[in-house]
Amino acid sequence: MEVTATAKYVRIAPRKARDLAREMSGCSVSDALRLVEFSERKAAFLLGKTLKSAIANAENNHDASAEDLYVKNALVDNGPVMRRYIAAARGSAKPILKRTSHIRIVLSDEPPAKKGKARRRSVKKGE
Repeated sequence: MEVTATAKYVRIAPRKARDLAREMSGCSVSDALRLVEFSERKAAFLLGKTLKSAIANAENNHDASAEDLYVKNALVDNGPVMRRYIAAARGSAKPILKRTSHIRIVLSDEPPAKKGKARRRSVKKGE
């Protein structure tokens, strides 16, 4: 069973939130909540809000327990960009891009598969 929650048009640049979303994916729900709760970043607040919404969706719509859920996927996609302009030298204007994000969190009741790190073959000089 998969449960999703989406937050659209969130006022944060996607690249500022993606690294925290990557850390969340694959964790249990309790670990992910702890991760966003103790981080002081704006992205942590927004991801936590979406995560709590996904947990509420699972409990109310699918009668699932929060202890049994895992974060299968946490995605931060690009939203629309608001373009503003500020006055610059010699009567010109410089653009300011105010980026938005779409945050999507997918919860699953199956534990994630362990991913092994790919080993690189060491190459010695002269071979």
